Amino acid sequence: MSDIIQLLPDSVANQIAAGEVVQRPASAVKELVENAIDAGADKIKLIVKDAGKTLIQIIDNGCGMSITDARLCFERHATSKIRKAEDLFAIRTMGFRGEAMASIAAIAQVELKTRRVEDELGTIIEIEGSKIIDQRPEALPAGTSISVKNLFYNIPARRNFLKSNSVELRHIIDEFQRIALANPAIFFSLHSDGNELFHLPAETLKQRIVHLFGNTYNQRLVPVEEDTSIITINGFIGKPEFAKKTRGEQFFFVNKRFVKDPYLNHAVMNAYEEILPAETFPLYVLFIDIDPAKIDINVHPTKTEIKYEDDKAIYAIIRSAIKRSLGRYNITPTLDFDQDTSFSSFISTKPLDEIQAPTITFNPDFNPFEDIKSNASARSTAYAEGFEKKAGIPQNWDTLYKITERDDAEQLPLLPIESEEDKSTATTSSSEAPKQFFQLHNRFIVSQIHSGLMLIDQQAGHERILFEHYKEQLENNKGISQQSLFPQTIELNAADFTLMDDILPELQSLGFQLRPFGKTTYIVDGIPADLGSNVNETKILEQLLEDFKNNKDALKLSKRENLARSLAKNASIKAGQSLDNQEMAELIDKLFATESPNVSLHGKPVIITITLQELMERFGKN
Repeated sequence: MSDIIQLLPDSVANQIAAGEVVQRPASAVKELVENAIDAGADKIKLIVKDAGKTLIQIIDNGCGMSITDARLCFERHATSKIRKAEDLFAIRTMGFRGEAMASIAAIAQVELKTRRVEDELGTIIEIEGSKIIDQRPEALPAGTSISVKNLFYNIPARRNFLKSNSVELRHIIDEFQRIALANPAIFFSLHSDGNELFHLPAETLKQRIVHLFGNTYNQRLVPVEEDTSIITINGFIGKPEFAKKTRGEQFFFVNKRFVKDPYLNHAVMNAYEEILPAETFPLYVLFIDIDPAKIDINVHPTKTEIKYEDDKAIYAIIRSAIKRSLGRYNITPTLDFDQDTSFSSFISTKPLDEIQAPTITFNPDFNPFEDIKSNASARSTAYAEGFEKKAGIPQNWDTLYKITERDDAEQLPLLPIESEEDKSTATTSSSEAPKQFFQLHNRFIVSQIHSGLMLIDQQAGHERILFEHYKEQLENNKGISQQSLFPQTIELNAADFTLMDDILPELQSLGFQLRPFGKTTYIVDGIPADLGSNVNETKILEQLLEDFKNNKDALKLSKRENLARSLAKNASIKAGQSLDNQEMAELIDKLFATESPNVSLHGKPVIITITLQELMERFGKN
């Protein structure tokens, strides 16, 4: 039998490696931008077309490469970051594996232009599918420009798995934001299909956060600083009242490298315990500086996972540092420096001889007990008087229990009359008397039924009604819009702006009238008519986007169903809202007209019935 084991060609091995290193255009962006940072660049420009499917170009002013290095960088496991295995535990650079360039060159058409400062001429190399097509010298600016064209052109199956341009662009923006946050001293710009989405000058970390996520974040940030013998922590956390329903704005950086660590995230959430609204997640941008010898970053090809030598100590330090920062924020008073804090306004300017001392008068014959009439003993009377003074009981407290007399025609049954016997004894027929519903703690609607009692969760029921209503509008494109008297503007971050652009046709089908205005701003000209006139347009759109992202990550819904669910959740009647009898009757009628009146959008019951037999048993009756 002949031998069956053989070495794979380099091109095949590189394509296999690319499956781990380059999963989508955003993965290539991450690797190439990190290489530019390792090259010492302080200006980095990212250009993408068709969300990176057609073109990804990185232009930097870093150190550049020699002719030999330019050719060698496309070989597998060729790197300038390490020389021996021990160097893995002293890494401060972003890359070190030497796999990214070879993997990208194996699945795309790559053009590299590079020149060192000390060289007169630079080098141009063109590669397709790991094969060098051309290499020539040319006059170039110092630094490196690398263009990745037609990603996955030779792996159609992988290219077919890519999502829509808007989805892939959001992934690119996510990677771009992480790198930009980790390096605020570097200038970054991002251009997509000819439009500049980001222009980030070198600045402080707080300014970088504001530029990335919007001006409103300037008032949401709380600084965190902690220096220990184990780690150093600095960065910002968000105020609890601004927490969102998605985890999108949570960033951990270890030695400036973005990492995903549920354990450290738990430390942050633990610090926010009992001060965070339910089912919300705070913003945090935290940098941990630690001795590289105490961590292992060679865990995953994407380098987003790290093992720590003493993870329990790091957990405790992060938790205490955040608690201290939150404590300082909560107890530190806000000072208004524009306010006149001098005491001159409280001091009289009159001469001393004109100031009169206040006089105090009293009635020596006043008896506070003379109006109290009681036949009880003096001790009982005194006790009763003292209790009434402490409890604030009015003198006519007993009148609260008198039954108000009403005409028989005005009196309505406590609950709708169902039995024939009760109908015959009622003063008015049930066909003439309106059905009465009652609210329990402004959360549940109570109604009598023939078999007992029915409880309806008003918020869950209204969500079900609106969900099916909006879903029908999306299918039939029949949303009715109410024009705004004064159009509002909503400013979004770049990721939310691209998301809004992706779902804009569906929003218009629901009745929203939106038009882009500038790079990351929309003007709201109208909203769905059934939302009412007292709705904050910008707030409901922001909440709609948050719920849409949250549902997309957690429930994997279709776009239309996700949008209908998100809008229904934000436009529904909330727990605690008072309803009159007519509103409750309309809600119940519409609820029972839906396809699934008994099940909420979250799969929980909307209606609960309690039978008369159950009530009788609770009272110990057979």
